[in-house]
Amino acid sequence: MLDELELQSGFARRWLLDSPMMSRDEEIAAAYDELRRFNRFIGQVEKTYIDTLLFKLQGLKDIRTTIKNLKHGATLDDIELFEVKHLAILAADVSKLLAQHDMSGVVEIPPVDEVIDILDPDGMRIATFYIYDSYCAQLKDLRVQMRQNPGQQDELLLQAGELEEGVRRDLSTRLSPLATNIENALVALARIDVLMAKALQMNRLGLTFPALSHDGTSHYKAMFHPQVKEALKKHGRDFQPVDISYGKEPTLITGANMGGKTVVLKTLTLCQYLFQFGFGIPAASATIAVRDEIHFCIGDEQSVEKGLSSFAAEMKNIDAVIKASRENKKMLALIDEPARTTNPTEGAALVTALLGVLAGKDMSLIMTTHYDIDPRGARCLRVKGFENGEMDYRLEEVQNGEVPHEALNIAQSLGIDPEWIDRARELLMNPPANKENDKH
Repeated sequence: MLDELELQSGFARRWLLDSPMMSRDEEIAAAYDELRRFNRFIGQVEKTYIDTLLFKLQGLKDIRTTIKNLKHGATLDDIELFEVKHLAILAADVSKLLAQHDMSGVVEIPPVDEVIDILDPDGMRIATFYIYDSYCAQLKDLRVQMRQNPGQQDELLLQAGELEEGVRRDLSTRLSPLATNIENALVALARIDVLMAKALQMNRLGLTFPALSHDGTSHYKAMFHPQVKEALKKHGRDFQPVDISYGKEPTLITGANMGGKTVVLKTLTLCQYLFQFGFGIPAASATIAVRDEIHFCIGDEQSVEKGLSSFAAEMKNIDAVIKASRENKKMLALIDEPARTTNPTEGAALVTALLGVLAGKDMSLIMTTHYDIDPRGARCLRVKGFENGEMDYRLEEVQNGEVPHEALNIAQSLGIDPEWIDRARELLMNPPANKENDKH
């Protein structure tokens, strides 16, 4: 989703990546209020106006080092003074564009007129910098002498250089008290770039504004995974959206392989992060509870460097979830088919025990499994599964955690060798006798 953001400046992307995840209701509500204003804005104004604003934002550069130097009382060089002037003119231009559509108060751009006056004494409003003659009458006279007396260039250049350095010191001294305003203008422009990109992304991908949940439950209607949806679209297929809700009661999702269980967990994880970073949500509607921490345990996570097998790495990750659950933090944990790499008997015992350990904690747990387990204390959902030759990925509530046995039907639908499938069906119908006690 970050890669799909059409940000205009590299600094805006760095600013967004450096931003912490929001964890307070008020903060998230304020972020979405801003995004709503920008979403309405891009829907109301002409495309040429949007293009003009985006083109302006392309000029935003990261000048934090220059601002830091200014705050510390350093004398800025010509390039640094140009950076400050360019930013100030950019901030003024963007502020003017937004004010034309009553948007100036959404993201407050601090006044930079004084900065422009200092660095643009002739009022030319050109984003270039030069030690203008108007800065120093003595320097102006000296430059006239240089043009009139080419033979005295060396001596006059030395004098001019000293006067120009004095101008730089004076300008830096005058700008230093304005450093915070300059820094705030830089951040404000980055925020505007990000908000514009988020609003455009919402329209492009069909995302929605979420509501904040205040009772610890989250609800999604027609939730979809943007990347998977786009991949299916390229092959002429449609993504089947999913409805799901969860709260403090553990939620167990069962279903056959290829039933979309992992995609559901990935999408829920994505949605929670998008929500707490103020993005649009991929769903028809969503009500989401704020969480302090998000834990996602999935797949083959073996670590060659640490000498851990898939099972060991998975156990370590789940153990971290258990430890975090005992710290009384509001947590969302999503665990995909735990203990899948061990034998079914021990695997089922581990999954059942994990439900018992995490039940009753101040957290939301959503877990998928292909084991038949005792689901007491958990809400059970099941992928509808293989019907009429097609997979139905919708979730339905069931009374137990029994896993549907659809592997052979799915394999057959994939065109797998029929002899293999037929032999497997025969073994299911007529299992071989147990030869454990046979003597030979």
